[in-house]
Amino acid sequence: MTVRARERDALLKALRAGVVPLIGQHHIQAGRTAEVAALNADVERVAVGGTAVRFVIGEHGAGKTFLLRLTRSLALEKRLVTMHADITAEHLLHSNEGRARALYTELTRSMATRGTPGGGALAGIVERFLSTALDEARQTRTDPALTIGERLAYLATRPGGHDFAEVIGAYWRGHDTGDDHLKSAALRWLRAEYPTAAEARSALGVRSIIDDATVPDHIALMSRFVRLAGYDGLLVCLDEMVNLYTLADPLARDANYDQILGLVSSGVAHLGFVFGGTPVFLRDGHSGLFSHPALRRRLGAGAFAAVGPVDHSGPVLRLAALTAEEVYVVLAKIRFVYASGEGGRYLVDDDALVAFMHHCFGRVGETYFRRPRTTFKAFCDLLAVLERDAGESWRRLLPGVDLSAEEIDDRPA
Repeated sequence: MTVRARERDALLKALRAGVVPLIGQHHIQAGRTAEVAALNADVERVAVGGTAVRFVIGEHGAGKTFLLRLTRSLALEKRLVTMHADITAEHLLHSNEGRARALYTELTRSMATRGTPGGGALAGIVERFLSTALDEARQTRTDPALTIGERLAYLATRPGGHDFAEVIGAYWRGHDTGDDHLKSAALRWLRAEYPTAAEARSALGVRSIIDDATVPDHIALMSRFVRLAGYDGLLVCLDEMVNLYTLADPLARDANYDQILGLVSSGVAHLGFVFGGTPVFLRDGHSGLFSHPALRRRLGAGAFAAVGPVDHSGPVLRLAALTAEEVYVVLAKIRFVYASGEGGRYLVDDDALVAFMHHCFGRVGETYFRRPRTTFKAFCDLLAVLERDAGESWRRLLPGVDLSAEEIDDRPA
């Protein structure tokens, strides 16, 4: 297997920064076989018209974000559109201060397809919808505007769908007349970038905007629209859900949990959700998801289990610690990537991998299995020194490798 220079550089830069790579994740994926299979099954379910909801739960550094990003890659390969964002203090699922609208803006800006995996795919999706409608109009010798209207009638009957359809129609008029300003205004509306209905009405003639209260409706509308554009569904990934757990206002926190319940109970065809969070976000009975009785019932008693066999059939995927064998495989894959896929260019031998693992265990114990991100970062740093100084020895450098465990306390205050 070859490793393209672009993928190599992106992977190593991300690993050394302690973040998840944007591309090339398959080169370093190891273990998590059952979890990946479960998430892939979710993607396939969405693609054939079903719904899917998963909560990927693990400690900081355990690989949640990696799995979410890998799931998005799987979805793109199955002709789904993906949206993703992190929950933050300014990006919430429920708000009366524009923070839910801001989250939706972030989601629409992140829209990705197989042809545009890096995000920014919204305009292309709209263009693809118009292209298929124009092809149909030519074949049936129908007025394109009439064909577009007939196809959008499916949306117009849904909550928020009338103005959504009007905005797509406005984009078509801009496309047809060469009015880039009108096209830009339509995309602004679809990205929830209009702060007031008056401004949207002036630009597009519609009476509403996407605001905090209508975000769930518009996620559902977008899932239906991407189907009209020829895609097989929509997958929405929300990470850093622990930031809801840390909201100081219990009313705001419960309102966000109500919104989660509404999303996962919506049952919209061709729509899936994947949420990433820490164990305390899920299990804490005072401020976590399990403090919400309806979510507690929906997620099931099995999600409480902290020990015993891991169940991959329910909505909660608990990430168990990587095994020693899995850590070894990842280190070997990182070595392979560093050498651009050429075994003759390895900077360290197999003995170095084993010695590095012993060093890690001696410094931080089992933490390096449960939170392997720091381990992989340190290994990349070691390889970087060896690459820079060809005469250096890994045996001399290894005792000085800094592998400070991340100080993370997930216990409720």
